[in-house]
Amino acid sequence: MSSIKQATYTHGYHDSSVRLHEWRTVANSAAYIIPYLKPDLKILDVGCGPGTITIDMASTYATQGHVTGLEYSAEVVERARKHASESEVSNVTFLAGDAHALPFPDGTFDITHAHQVLVHIADPVLALKEMRRVTKPGGIVASRESDWGSFVWYPESPEMTQWSELYLRVARGNGGEPDGGRRLKAWAHRAGYDTSKITCSAGTWLFSTPEERAFWGNIWAERITKSDFAKGAAMHGATEEELKRMSEAWKKWAADEDGWFSLLHGEMIYRV
Repeated sequence: MSSIKQATYTHGYHDSSVRLHEWRTVANSAAYIIPYLKPDLKILDVGCGPGTITIDMASTYATQGHVTGLEYSAEVVERARKHASESEVSNVTFLAGDAHALPFPDGTFDITHAHQVLVHIADPVLALKEMRRVTKPGGIVASRESDWGSFVWYPESPEMTQWSELYLRVARGNGGEPDGGRRLKAWAHRAGYDTSKITCSAGTWLFSTPEERAFWGNIWAERITKSDFAKGAAMHGATEEELKRMSEAWKKWAADEDGWFSLLHGEMIYRV
């Protein structure tokens, strides 16, 4: 068992969180690495969740190679394995493990990738050291991290502002750093990465169509009252009634034809 102090994943593994993770693909969540993907690569997907990005890499891009997904929750690993089986993708393996202590020898992978992982863990600098360690010379380390301060929405409401401020308190109280996107290059520098070998970019998610608003808004409405976020919010003084009002504000936003929600991700490619 790892001796590293663990952060608490703010959302937990409630269905509302896992459903969002299952929406993710290489195209909508890791397009910045597509130019580096080749059929015969050996890839590690750190913090893979239910494995949709992992499986997409294996079935669409690394078709003659192999992709390994590593996830802290053994329960979610089983969900990922089920998805792989149902998708009939055989060149993928899922393991339970800790991003702070990757269970692989030095120089194992051509690409080591993480999506929205470093913002949630206790020591992102240590995780980046581990990601570089298990990557082959000439390979790449890739990470894409959201940045909470970039989240913007319309129409605005007091309840959604309250939700955003509360989320920051809960996530940081759990040991994470929600504004990780802007810190990604700095974390890599602290991990000993040669900054001349770092390429940075930024990617966005946007939810504005009726279908997008229904998906994003209803997931957040449910997360606020039913996921582990609700437990953390209560510890930070939020009442059940306040959480219900925030949840209803999300539903109202989702139903508004003028609704808009966008968020920025910091992206980094490091050539080992």
